[in-house]
Formats: sequence, structure tokens, C-alpha cells
Amino acid sequence: MKAVVMTEPGAPEVLQLTDLPEPEITDPGQVKVRLHAAGINPIDTKLRSRGVFFENAYPAVLGCDGAGEIVEVGNAVTDFTPGDRVWFCHGGLGREQGNYAEFTVVAADEIAAMPESLDYVQAAAAPLVLITAWEGLYERARIRAGQDVLIHAGAGGVGHVAIQLASLRGVRVITTVGSEEKAELVKGLGADEVILYREQDLLEAVNTLTDGRGADVVFDIVGGDVFKQSIEATAHYGDLVTLLDPGTGIDWKEARNRNLRIGFELMLTPMLCDLPRARANHVDILNACASLIDAGQLDIHVSEVLSLDQAALAHQQIEEGHTTGKRVLSITA
Repeated sequence: MKAVVMTEPGAPEVLQLTDLPEPEITDPGQVKVRLHAAGINPIDTKLRSRGVFFENAYPAVLGCDGAGEIVEVGNAVTDFTPGDRVWFCHGGLGREQGNYAEFTVVAADEIAAMPESLDYVQAAAAPLVLITAWEGLYERARIRAGQDVLIHAGAGGVGHVAIQLASLRGVRVITTVGSEEKAELVKGLGADEVILYREQDLLEAVNTLTDGRGADVVFDIVGGDVFKQSIEATAHYGDLVTLLDPGTGIDWKEARNRNLRIGFELMLTPMLCDLPRARANHVDILNACASLIDAGQLDIHVSEVLSLDQAALAHQQIEEGHTTGKRVLSITA
């Protein structure tokens, strides 16, 4: 099969299209999937440049997000049959094969039926960002109707679905973007208030919108200085959830004085730590999101579709920053 492989960490050019043996089912609870598309996420670029999480993992195939058609099932699989269309977030961290390839083998209890209304490209764009936004907003921050929720980088991969999931809970969504074009996009997704972070002071804008209280919930997708600013942008007794390591130089005294609840969201934890129950929760989230998508309540924005042999170009584009929505590799027609 064709697959994009890296044999060492480095620049995007370390990603090379090559031929690998097709993976085969080795456990009765597995399914074999012909991949039609693979989503590309910032974690892919970080693993490519810094190295994968597990030792002795090279050559490695990246890509956590996949969508495709089941071509074979193990003897113990009862919920899926050949021909089923599925989506999932599995592999790509170094221990298990990722989805920049024509085929993969996955445990049947780690996949979900695709939304009927999506094609493979749209489906492959979605699992990681949907699970991240769902867990961060619904399970870490526990948002509820009537709250002011600030979502950073609202036009990005996680941000654009976070806006929609937050809106479904009846909150007022405030989000940050870098341009008027992106402002129009997020308004169409349900953002109530938009802050142009290049032109406006974040704290001043948030305080103006919230009568000086700050946002009840802040969802930090950017990290670094944005996390530091977010502490003061969060209301007393509020929730601040981040996807990233806050790093050093944090004024934790201010966070303590505000009595903030700080949460961390890393949806890769079940794969990194091999937590079956947590993986099952991810499948439940995908099933819930599939219902919302098919009901027309949740949209997946794909900004660009590239071919499998353009994986290096896709990584380069993401590293240049300011991505809107998601980029996806189309693998088979």
C-alpha cells in the first residue's frame, strides 16, 4: 500500500511517500479499513519535527484522524460489517500506525459510524477537534446556559467546532480571530461577539463585553501569552481550560485570587496511556456529534484538500500559521 512515512524527526521534507505492506488483522476484535481521507492536525507537525511519543517507532506513519470503508472484520466483531463507513481518532503517535496510508487496522470498539450527511474528507477532518472541544467545554469547563464563554482562535480547527458546541448549550460565545474575513466565518457558526485580537486589547474588549466581570469560561487553544492574559480575562470563580502546557512565568497568584478552576484538555491521553474506558468515551462523543451533524446543528469546515503525496506541503502550511478550519489528505476516490 502507499503510505507517507518518516524515518527521523525533521522538516516537512522528512515525510516521504513509499510502499508498505498492508496491515492485517491480528486480533478477532479488529477491523481493517480502506482509508479514503486523513485529517491533519497541529500535533502531527509537532511529532514530525520533535519525534513521536514512543521509542523504536521508526519508520512511523503519522495522522490521528481517519475516515474510510471497512473491508474486513475479525471473528469477534458484531457491530460492523464490510462496507460500513467509519471515522475515528486512532494511531499516529508512534505506537500504532497512523492514517497517512491506504489501509489501517483498528479495534472495532475504537471506531464509530460516520455521519450519513458527510463525505470521507469532511469526516476525516473532524474526530480530534470534535472530541477536544466536547471534552474541554462540556466535561472540563462544564458550561451551562447563560454563561459568557470566551473561545480563543475561533476560526481554527478546534475553535470553529467549539463555537458551535458552546452555542448549542445556550451560552453567549465570545471569540478571537485575526481578520474581518474570519470574523464573518465565526459569526456564521454562532459566535455572538468577535474580538479582532490584532486591533483590540483582549482584556479591555472582554471587560467591555462582560461589564468588567470577565468571561465565566475561557477556552484557550493558543497557549503562551494568551494563557497568561486569559487568567485576567476569566471571571472570579470561573473556569480556564487550556489545550497546551502553560509554561513558565505564570502569575498563579492572580489565578488563585480569582478562585479559578484551571483545567487541562489533552484528548490524546487515552491513546498515550492506553485507557480503554476513556477511548470508549471518545466513541460516545463521535456518535453524539454524528447525530448533531446529521441534524444540521454542527458543521465541519474544510479549508483545503490535498493528495497523499502532498503531506509535506500540508505540514508546511499548518506551520505557517493562521489556518482556517481543517486541512485534509484525500487518499482514495
